[in-house]
Amino acid sequence: MAREDNLKKFTSEYQPKNNGRPKGSKNRSTIARYWLEVNQKLKNPITGENETMSQEDLMTLALIKKAREGDVAAYKALMDSGYGAPVQQIEQQQTNIDLSGLTTEEIINLLGEDE
Repeated sequence: MAREDNLKKFTSEYQPKNNGRPKGSKNRSTIARYWLEVNQKLKNPITGENETMSQEDLMTLALIKKAREGDVAAYKALMDSGYGAPVQQIEQQQTNIDLSGLTTEEIINLLGEDE
């Protein structure tokens, strides 16, 4: 625990260093979206024709090409992106037992806690 004699109040003379991201700087996701939207004229790896496409389109087409060549990870990434990751379902069964007609001793005996 901090000792009170070590604590300093913030004054105009004593200011902690400005830490963290500077004001006005962009988030990583903003920068990534910007570069993913940049258009480039390249050969479409599927059709073989020159087209103007975004970086996102080019990466998706590259993934499709890899998946068609047998890359299972590329196939899974495409399927998850296109249709969503499969939801893992857990099957549960509930059994209702009416214990209202039993005495406390009978319930304890059923549970095996008679020791």
